[in-house]
Amino acid sequence: MRILGIDPGVATIGFGLVEADRVKAHMVTYGAITTPAGLPLSKRLYQISNDMEALIGQLKPEVISIEELFFNNNITTGIAVAHGRGVLLLAAEKCGVPLFEYTPSQVKMAVVGYGKAEKRQVMDMTRRLLHLSSVPRPDDAADALALALCHARSFTSRLPRANDVKETV
Repeated sequence: MRILGIDPGVATIGFGLVEADRVKAHMVTYGAITTPAGLPLSKRLYQISNDMEALIGQLKPEVISIEELFFNNNITTGIAVAHGRGVLLLAAEKCGVPLFEYTPSQVKMAVVGYGKAEKRQVMDMTRRLLHLSSVPRPDDAADALALALCHARSFTSRLPRANDVKETV
C-alpha cells in the first residue's frame, strides 16, 4: 500500500510517501511544500491546493494519512493551519484518494508505543522503523512520515479485521 502522510500547515506542509505491507514499511520519498510568507492567505491556499494536487498526481498514493488539528496556545496560528488543512482535505477529495485522520497521540502510540512521547522520540523511531541514516528534514517531513507509518501500522495490523473473521456455528 502506498501511503502519503501529510503534516498540514500554511508556510510548510510536510509530506512523506511510504510503501507498506503487513510485514514492513519503507520510505519512498519525502519533502515539503512551502509558500512565501509575504503572500496573502488566499494566494497561499491556492498554491497549496495546486501543489498538493500535482504531488498526489505524481506520487499516486492509495491512501492519505493526515494529522487532525490540535490547538495549543496560539489560536491565530491554529486558524491559519485549519485553513491549510481544509485545502489539503479538498485536494485529496478532488483526486479521489481515501483520507484517514489521526490525532498526535495516535501517531505517537503507533510509532513509539507511548501516546505522550516527545517529538524527538517520534522522529528517532520514524528514522529507525524506516531504516534511514538520519532524521528527515524539515521536521514537517519527518512528521508526515510518522503519519504514514501510523496508518501503515494500524491498517496493516496482523489482527483480524471484521471482514477477515469467518463466523463459525
